[in-house]
Amino acid sequence: MGMAFSRVGFVSTRFAGTDGVTFEAGKWARLLGERGAECFWFAGQLETPAERSHLAEEAFFLHPEVLAVQAGLFGVAARSAETEARAEALTERLAGELRAFVAGFALDGLVVQNALAIPMNVPLGRAIARVIRETGLPTIAHHHDFFWERDRFAENACGDWLEEAFPPRLPGMAHVVINSLQRAALAERCGLDAAVVPNVLDFDRVAPELDAYARTFRGEIGLEPGDLLVLQPTRIIPRKGIAHSVELVRRLGDRRAVLVLTHPAGDEGPECLRDLEARIAAAGIRAVFLAGRVGQRRGVDAAGRRVYTLEDVFPQADLVTYPSSWEGFGNALIEAVYFRRPLVVNRYPVYVSDIAARGLRAVEMDGAVTDAVEAQVRALLDDPAERARRAEENVAVGRRWFSFAEARRTLDGVLAKLL
Repeated sequence: MGMAFSRVGFVSTRFAGTDGVTFEAGKWARLLGERGAECFWFAGQLETPAERSHLAEEAFFLHPEVLAVQAGLFGVAARSAETEARAEALTERLAGELRAFVAGFALDGLVVQNALAIPMNVPLGRAIARVIRETGLPTIAHHHDFFWERDRFAENACGDWLEEAFPPRLPGMAHVVINSLQRAALAERCGLDAAVVPNVLDFDRVAPELDAYARTFRGEIGLEPGDLLVLQPTRIIPRKGIAHSVELVRRLGDRRAVLVLTHPAGDEGPECLRDLEARIAAAGIRAVFLAGRVGQRRGVDAAGRRVYTLEDVFPQADLVTYPSSWEGFGNALIEAVYFRRPLVVNRYPVYVSDIAARGLRAVEMDGAVTDAVEAQVRALLDDPAERARRAEENVAVGRRWFSFAEARRTLDGVLAKLL
């Protein structure tokens, strides 16, 4: 077997839906599976095989008991005795669930996905750290977002707990981050060494051709044959910068241009969606909200309408917009490259340091859609040969830097050191 886990438990707050952590966990399970590992799943929301899963509902960050504890920890200056007691009780319950998971599946290693980085569920993080400390199980902590990267965690009454578990400093534990800026921050803040594994895709697999089902997509969402599909493949939350996409489509001034938004509003309140709808109305552009109609697999929604996968949708985009102000990496950006789509990207920090620096080419904006950005987009849309040339160059960059092969290499090194 050599240097690898044989029975590994993946742990997070949820493994369900179309969020980046769930996607990356699935890719890692595949990579470890290739090395002979059997993978098992622990979370508060699961879409994983039941016979390999342990559901602990209080691990989910939107569980009422978790929300009650979190409300007593963030946006407040002091921690009450009641919050302390509730948090400790919940931590111990979750630790009990984790012990049962480890024993029940006879695990010899853990992969913790983001639950020791972003404190969406503080008791879960503390419970994971507690069980690692007790068992000494070799653990890879895969960090996607840290609490210091999010303003909403700045005011808190749990600094000691963040210190203890986000992330913990324990022997027999390896840390993996998704970009080089995080690696530097982790070394500086916590004195921890981390490997970098970016969001990856299987660039060795040829993107599938559109089949009859996928070809129904444009018509189903109300597009006419000549329409220009401008794809915004992200959740609707403030840092995704979707107002820029609205402004770009407005500037194109083409009635055939339609802004298509794939994901629902995120976990940061409905105001963002209302604000966006108002902007779209003011700009007088066409937009389609697809929340609930793009999923991990094909099917039908509650209203009986077809549900499509990202593989059905991406190849049909005439342009992909990615105007985020901040991203941990940029899953959707790498997907756009894989599907050979032209891209408009805001120069967010990790794009500059870890993606553009590798040679990827996109129409770039610096926090605003300018005349120059508009002109570049128009030129690209009018020039199929240049679009094709750029797409091939970008795929070559993706294959070199953001492929499964690259992740395999780094992960093998992490496992060799850990075990």
